[in-house]
Amino acid sequence: MMKNYMTKRGFTLIELLVVIAIIGILASVVLASLNSARDKGEDAATKSNLNNIRAQAEIVYDDDSRSYAAVCSDTNVARAITEAGAACADTDAAWAAEAPLNADADGDGNVDYYCVDSTGNSTEVEGATTSAGTDDSDLVCG
Repeated sequence: MMKNYMTKRGFTLIELLVVIAIIGILASVVLASLNSARDKGEDAATKSNLNNIRAQAEIVYDDDSRSYAAVCSDTNVARAITEAGAACADTDAAWAAEAPLNADADGDGNVDYYCVDSTGNSTEVEGATTSAGTDDSDLVCG
């Protein structure tokens, strides 16, 4: 005579809870990675906006009798500065602009800035440098 074994159907509550917990952990890891990628994307847009200022600044320089004094007030430069959340400073002989970055590239916990200036420099620096004064030596990245 054959024994009639009762077949088990479905999952137990414990099995379902374990699967849900694993899915939750994986989802949190993915979301953390997406936030990091979003910050890096915003930083790339900021750097692009500031690098585009350089070309516009040279046009202003040529149109304004060989002076950088009107760079920061130029319509196109002002739009790029606003989009990047940047600070800009200019004198007759120099200009510089910088914007804070979202991602902390060096991991020290301090705010990093991306800076471009009239000498052709474009670099990441720590702390605000361009709005410190109106002396031409203050208007250099680094």
